[in-house]
Amino acid sequence: MAEIRSVEALRAMMGQPNRLTRMKIRDALDEQAKAFIARSPFLLLATTGEDGTLEVSPKGDEPGFVAIEDERTLLVPDRPGNNLAFGLTNIVQNPQIALIFLSPGTGETLRVSGRASLHDDVELCERLSARGRAATLVMRVAIARTYFHCARSVLRANLWNPENWPAPMKVSFGKIIADATAGDSTMADQIDSRVSEGYRTGL
Repeated sequence: MAEIRSVEALRAMMGQPNRLTRMKIRDALDEQAKAFIARSPFLLLATTGEDGTLEVSPKGDEPGFVAIEDERTLLVPDRPGNNLAFGLTNIVQNPQIALIFLSPGTGETLRVSGRASLHDDVELCERLSARGRAATLVMRVAIARTYFHCARSVLRANLWNPENWPAPMKVSFGKIIADATAGDSTMADQIDSRVSEGYRTGL
């Protein structure tokens, strides 16, 4: 298997994109993009740390949880989580970010890249409240590039087709932590119980 080690070699294999395809890339949100964000309950946020460490963080809430300040600015609320804050730490060190918005039942996804800053203004956090709780902080995203990605990958995955979904997988954080600390199954069960309770009461 030959390794591709240059852009020239990559382009020789893949070819160039259609001229019209490049025309979908914009530096601001159009009406379709605004409508998509307004109905999107979920996004993936990519960040890079000072040392080059990459993170991709899921963010989700009720549809439209990301506020559109204007055609070049988004406001993304941060909610209570595990406090590892890898992505947020990365943003403090390196503001370059990328997001992919998804909308259930829609094959296309919306890609946004730009620079992010973190804010804890009381008024802003209150404005992006959910379930009676203010946002922990708010990420302001200055958009540099945005475009819709075609539906091919979502269609190949049958992502929105329940008939093709596998049975749900139960992830045990208790087992992970018990294995790491030489704990037993009782400890694992206790941790999983706390996690489940957090899902019910801590959103």
